[in-house]
Amino acid sequence: MKIFNKILIANRGEIAARVIRAASDMGIQTVAVYSRPDEDALHTQLADEAYFIGEQDLSDSYLNIEKIIDIAKRSGSEAIHPGYGFLSENPKLVAACQESGITFIGPSTRAIQLMGNKVESRAFVTELGTPMTIGATGTIAELKAAAKDIPLPILVKAAAGGGGKGMRIVNNLNDLDETIESTSREAMSYFGDSEVFIEQYIEEPRHIEIQIIGDKHGNVIHLYERECSIQRRYQKIIEESPSPTLDQAMRDKMGAAAVDIAKAIDYDSAGTIEFLVDKNMNFYFLEMNTRIQVEHPVTEMVTGIDIVREQILVAAGNPLSFVQNEVQQNGFAIEARIYAEEPENDFRPAPGDITYYHEPKAKNLRIDAALNSATTIHSFFDPMISKLIAFGESREIANERLIQALNQYIIHGINTNISFLIEMLHSDEFKQNHISTKFCDENTRSLVESIENKRNKLDINNIVCAYLIHNFNTNKIANPKSVWNNIGYWRSTQNFIVAYNETEINVEVQEINTNNYSFIIDKKEYICQFNEIKTDFIRLNINSHCLKMYISDAKEHGSILNYMGHNFTLKRNDILFQTDLFIDDSDGVGGNLVKSPMPGKLLKIDVNIGDSVSKGDRLLVVEAMKMENSIVAPRDGIIKEIKASLGDMVDGNTPLVIFEELEEEEEQTRNDKQ
Repeated sequence: MKIFNKILIANRGEIAARVIRAASDMGIQTVAVYSRPDEDALHTQLADEAYFIGEQDLSDSYLNIEKIIDIAKRSGSEAIHPGYGFLSENPKLVAACQESGITFIGPSTRAIQLMGNKVESRAFVTELGTPMTIGATGTIAELKAAAKDIPLPILVKAAAGGGGKGMRIVNNLNDLDETIESTSREAMSYFGDSEVFIEQYIEEPRHIEIQIIGDKHGNVIHLYERECSIQRRYQKIIEESPSPTLDQAMRDKMGAAAVDIAKAIDYDSAGTIEFLVDKNMNFYFLEMNTRIQVEHPVTEMVTGIDIVREQILVAAGNPLSFVQNEVQQNGFAIEARIYAEEPENDFRPAPGDITYYHEPKAKNLRIDAALNSATTIHSFFDPMISKLIAFGESREIANERLIQALNQYIIHGINTNISFLIEMLHSDEFKQNHISTKFCDENTRSLVESIENKRNKLDINNIVCAYLIHNFNTNKIANPKSVWNNIGYWRSTQNFIVAYNETEINVEVQEINTNNYSFIIDKKEYICQFNEIKTDFIRLNINSHCLKMYISDAKEHGSILNYMGHNFTLKRNDILFQTDLFIDDSDGVGGNLVKSPMPGKLLKIDVNIGDSVSKGDRLLVVEAMKMENSIVAPRDGIIKEIKASLGDMVDGNTPLVIFEELEEEEEQTRNDKQ
């Protein structure tokens, strides 16, 4: 068997860590590269060597081919694994590797160029007789003309796109110009290619993809399918294998079509052929991804095949380790992607500092993560934190295991989609497989409302009791031999005020006896006994009900407690904290100052000084985690100042736009309306 001695991983995050682990298991030395924000990242810790590649700008780091090749040479790396995203489908990296005598762990330049460009791939696959949706290419004028003959809605897509980036739906032809412009701009930003095309959008489709892998000896096989229909912003958040939609005949037919496409381009690496399946079970070629996919773990769990290992072996010149009839699907696997985002705000990215991080641990569970402890989620990278995958003998068992694991996945300090994932997996629509790529569009509002209703029904007083007991015993945990454990001032203080959101909760202590406590809250007695207590965890009985909560310090004092998938921040008001007092009066009563709701890069300014705007008008576009986020006017008014320039990095403390002061009469009118 041929094997590399050392490989460089030209990526970051969870996929870099995943490739490093696979290579290390094979006895291969690994080299990581990192930008300034990633200098302490997990992948730099796991690799045998790590090299600084540049500052935070992607063009200076993970997209800089010259630097990557230079580090590969200096480190003595024989091969480069690109992971997914970044340069994984860039033929210039393949060419640079060939010129330097370095093996690219991926397909040929021809395959990447042909299948990486969605326009060319559509034309190629059409000649093979694979079903295809109606589409058009050309200049903006030609696209506008062709759009008249394509049934609405129409999908505008980046020709070099992938990973859900560079895709927008047009429901009205009047919106086509602006949609093409914004999609083209995003395509240039993310892929370095502004070309776009249009195609018929299949409504209520299933997104089903076939994992394929080939070698340099002419062998190509498929590893069956993944169902990836649940998406937001055209990015998948739930993937499963096998698909609950397909029967065996359909599964075999789609697998054969995928292999035919791969063989036609002499494909010799891991890749994915993606299809749309309509409600009548007709399938249409969507695209081919000439790289490892984010969701590859579900295929690995049901087939038992390590795709990354196989990808490295075939790149070294080995034939595939198996033939088609040896590949079988056993059991069910479901993957959930954990994102730093706010589902209640249209899945807006939520970068920031993770103050506490706890992963679930269980049999039949896998976590591919970009971290293993509290860290910072930066705005200039994708917001995915990790992938959580559960395996079961049936889809129902896998789903229940995934829900249980998500309930034990604790992240404090930033907002995540964990509670949304839990609610979605609990839904009848998912359990009964009544899903499509429009699932999030149609169900997010009701799911978010259900989450909030369930949160509001929880007895906050139970959480208050757990918080106080843990707080009382914190010093015991940290300093078990301290004399102060027996004479803390709180023992003579029989009443406490606990702050939660905007409310104050009065707590009367009735009894404290070793592990037993009695509290009176809202005239109700809470008899408590804790069974287990750690610096970050408490297990206790409250009125004969067993509760478990994870606890960490809040950034602004107090504690964060996780209960039933929800985070609650509580603070004792009888404890004084040293705080820097700062009153921001810059925006006044009238809401004159506009700031960015998240850190990011100022991409577009739609207004000028002196412009009159109406409430809700778009003022600016901020790019955060490679997504464009519109910032709109908080009220009617006139633009007085624009405080930032295109390309600036901004955050929640950066003034962007200042409105003219409201006249007294106008202000009174506005207040009367409120």
